[in-house]
Amino acid sequence: MRVQTRAPGRRKSSARRWQPTWRNGRRWSLPPGSRSSERLCADKGGGVTRLAGKVAFLTGGGAGIAKVSAIEFVKEGAKVAIVDINEEAGRQAEREIKAAGGDVIFIAADVTQESAVKAAIDAAAARFGKLNVLVNCAGGSLLEDLPVHQMSLEVWHKTIALNLLHPFLVCKHGIPQLIAAGGGSIVNFSSMVGMTGLYRPAYAAAKGGIMSFTKTLAAQYVQYGIRANAIGPGSIRTERHIKRYENKDWLHSEKPTGAALERIVAQKLYPFSVGDPIDIAKIVVFLASDESRMLTGTTIAADGGRSSYLKVYAGAD
Repeated sequence: MRVQTRAPGRRKSSARRWQPTWRNGRRWSLPPGSRSSERLCADKGGGVTRLAGKVAFLTGGGAGIAKVSAIEFVKEGAKVAIVDINEEAGRQAEREIKAAGGDVIFIAADVTQESAVKAAIDAAAARFGKLNVLVNCAGGSLLEDLPVHQMSLEVWHKTIALNLLHPFLVCKHGIPQLIAAGGGSIVNFSSMVGMTGLYRPAYAAAKGGIMSFTKTLAAQYVQYGIRANAIGPGSIRTERHIKRYENKDWLHSEKPTGAALERIVAQKLYPFSVGDPIDIAKIVVFLASDESRMLTGTTIAADGGRSSYLKVYAGAD
């Protein structure tokens, strides 16, 4: 009796798939690029670079976590393409990375527009010849993300487009490049809010969706040697974060700035840990490298434990 192995009318993919080999009932081979001998490459200083030979595509690279991640990537031997809608910030980031000796290209693009994302992916692949890592870091919440009965449809659509549609578009057009390269890593960004469901409903829905989307990516593309994981940051001391809370009237009547503001944010707004972009960038590098080859389909909570106690402080934001 014939057993049907795929859905009726579904064509067999012509793309080359990685297939494991087995020895004594155990998986013997690993996905392309994951052998320990290939994983660790000597740098010029005699040390070890974890991303040597890899090319990374990062959205939101003009500032914050993505910019710091791009700098860490080039330190680890990777070439990077950074994408941002803010051309001035993107060009500045490009100059800083080049000054540090990195091989980088900046691409100005609105990542909520499919044509712009496709063009950015094509430009990065044309410049470097391949892509190995996709980092979907662009995103953010809006102050107008109010309780559901008060929220405008425009705010809902804008939040979903930036935080959920954009990673889909990057993956749609970037995954074929990873397949052609023999595998790779996708790093998406969820949030502590996506894990808890508290605060802004549109942002929570988008970031919760990222976690499920990441699991689906992991399941669908493991056969090509592609891993997909997400990071759920808590409060991170980015420029945008600090500017937003300068306007919080209840923080301090004199509206402090600089170090004074940071102390109040850390002590009064968030009794637990407030991280820096470098804290998250180190996790991005880990997930992009073959050191994390046993991780796929997971979301790492990088919030200093805040999500464990968030309900107690539900009124803080």
